[in-house]
Amino acid sequence: MSNQEFQINILFSMKKSLLLLYILLCAGITFAQETTKSLDEVIIKEKKKAARERAEFMRHAQSVEALSEADLNRNNPAFVEQTVGTMTGVQVDKRTQLGGQRIVIRGYGNDQKFNNWGIKAYYNGVPITTADGITIMDDIDFGLVNNIEVIKGPAATMYGGGVGGVARFYLRPSETKGVSLSEKLIVGSYGLFQSNTRLDVVNDSSAMFLSYGHLQSDGYRPRGNSLKNYLTYFGEFKLNKKQTVTAYFSHNYSHEGVTGQISYADYYAGIDNGNPAYTKKNARNNIQATRFALTNRYAFSSKLSNSTSIFYSNQDFKRVAAGADESSMNPNFGLRSVFNLKSNIGVNAFNELDLGTEIQQSRSLISNYRFLGTDDANPLKVQDISKGSYFKYVTNQNSFFIHNRTTIKSLNLALILGLSANQLNYNRTDLLAPLGLVTGYNKDLSFGKSFATSINPHVALQKMIKNHIINLSYSEGYNAPTATTAFITTVNKTNDDLLPEKARMWDLGFQGLLLNNRLDYKLSLFSIDITNKLTQLSGVIPTGGTYTYWANTGNQNNKGLELSLGYILTPNQGKGFIQKIEPFFNLSSYNFKYSDFKTKFGNDVVDYSQKQVVGVPPTKYTLGLDITTNIAFYWNNTLNYLGDVYTDFANKNSVKGFTLLNSKIGYKYAGKKVDLDVFVAGNNLTNQINYTFLFLGNNINDTDPGSGYPANVTTDVNPGPSKANYFGGMSIKYKF
Repeated sequence: MSNQEFQINILFSMKKSLLLLYILLCAGITFAQETTKSLDEVIIKEKKKAARERAEFMRHAQSVEALSEADLNRNNPAFVEQTVGTMTGVQVDKRTQLGGQRIVIRGYGNDQKFNNWGIKAYYNGVPITTADGITIMDDIDFGLVNNIEVIKGPAATMYGGGVGGVARFYLRPSETKGVSLSEKLIVGSYGLFQSNTRLDVVNDSSAMFLSYGHLQSDGYRPRGNSLKNYLTYFGEFKLNKKQTVTAYFSHNYSHEGVTGQISYADYYAGIDNGNPAYTKKNARNNIQATRFALTNRYAFSSKLSNSTSIFYSNQDFKRVAAGADESSMNPNFGLRSVFNLKSNIGVNAFNELDLGTEIQQSRSLISNYRFLGTDDANPLKVQDISKGSYFKYVTNQNSFFIHNRTTIKSLNLALILGLSANQLNYNRTDLLAPLGLVTGYNKDLSFGKSFATSINPHVALQKMIKNHIINLSYSEGYNAPTATTAFITTVNKTNDDLLPEKARMWDLGFQGLLLNNRLDYKLSLFSIDITNKLTQLSGVIPTGGTYTYWANTGNQNNKGLELSLGYILTPNQGKGFIQKIEPFFNLSSYNFKYSDFKTKFGNDVVDYSQKQVVGVPPTKYTLGLDITTNIAFYWNNTLNYLGDVYTDFANKNSVKGFTLLNSKIGYKYAGKKVDLDVFVAGNNLTNQINYTFLFLGNNINDTDPGSGYPANVTTDVNPGPSKANYFGGMSIKYKF
């Protein structure tokens, strides 16, 4: 089938789906009586999210934000930047339409040019982040995720390395006993077509599902097409009263066309013709990934239990950019085990102790060949192999931790003490180094490095006052340099002076319920000091030219306030046409500055102390308004604002902020045999120019041979869709 025929079929399918939507919406009133719920049921259900956040806030004793399944479905779950980005303290960058996601937590996570670095991500309790600290999420099926939790700031006590925090993604089988078959279909702008077929089987002793998902889109940018196929199995088995086993397996394929960066002049003018340097190379990211995890939970007694997971993943990665052709195999495997011991201390105190370890190893094989860049007749021609690289990496990361909570019942007061020991080492073997293998390759870029064990404490004091929690905590975390940053390839030298970053955070948090539990609030005041900040710099080669390397450039201080408010309003006790109205407001207000921060470009050393941190806006907020009726129609509205940011350390290039307005309207019916959700939605309804990814710090002023831009024009911005875009669909579940 030709591309034109495919687009016609998609448009025809969209028209049919919209017609079906209209018919079903009109028919919705017929089922109104079956879907009406009591006011108490409504409030209890809607407070599950707040209850989950309170539980995790108490457990971790530092700020935690959560998104429920309902929150994730306020938009298209595949647009993870639209959902996760509504959280306070969190923003999501992405380099391609549905890939290259980079989660930034409290101003940390955007320091590398592309990948996530400095935050950790977990999927059903096992790491997505590899042993070398890199998180690539292109192959994750976000449409299956039921809830997301973000622990903000250093969380090394229970999760090892990471300065920014931890993002945890969860999926689960159906809670309804029996066999059910679900089908979800979404079509939309830019040739978007999504489908998911899922089979759930649930009984008294087990719950499992098998899912196949497909997603494709032409993309909103030239050559920015996406194609993803997901096969997922998840099962939970209760072997007896003491033991439960869960199994997860997925085999996924992801293709993302890479359009490349454009100039700021084009960006502000709303012009996006792409970057010809990427077009000539047919730039793309292809990933074929396999993930597996097996978790055993065993209760030795009512007081002692253990949860142990073994996990494996491999991403077969093909990356073609404007300047290089890279292929890699990236197996990662390990174990995470936690013992939990509960005990009473006399009649007035209760103690809960977690003792655990997380051990990972990554074994990557990476080849990288540089394009000539000047031969338009043969754009894929590479330089001779002596200018390329072929490396084998073995990285080990080990973490051992203890986390203890002592609660004095009569005072509703808890003291939390935690400590972790974290260690990282890696070895790189240069597979082109054997003497005589490659003509002109007279070097050996093999090296090994081991960092001293990092000890990171966590101390918190927590007070419960009725429905309110007050928490004061101090946490430390670290972020070790990766293997690619710890070696200066151009001059064939190990970067022996490189030190891990260290973070120290004070966090004062308040969380609770007011006005008969209708109003939930979260407030956090924090200060994070990051020392030995890692930054990419430029050096001068004595024989001419420059090269890049990483160095510890100084310190960074992140001070901020985060506020979240949510309210449930029930006009006429929820008995009228409108069942409930739910407004919410999330605010992040930051003062992030560099201190004692010096960088070097060539031979010039510049002090950027007291300059604003790049890529993070001083103000970010989300306004939401959700309306649900007693005839099962709903209307979700979201307004996201991201303030101005600086991209350069000197704070001379300010990028304008933007506001995105999203809306979704639909009808939801829950019956004995059939559940139905039909909807239409639109994003960026006010046609705002916006970006999804910026080059920052010393990565700015990017130019690529053959880009078509004048020599003095740099290309540092990836734009988002500047026009309103729409999608509509339906989800139907049949219970046998």
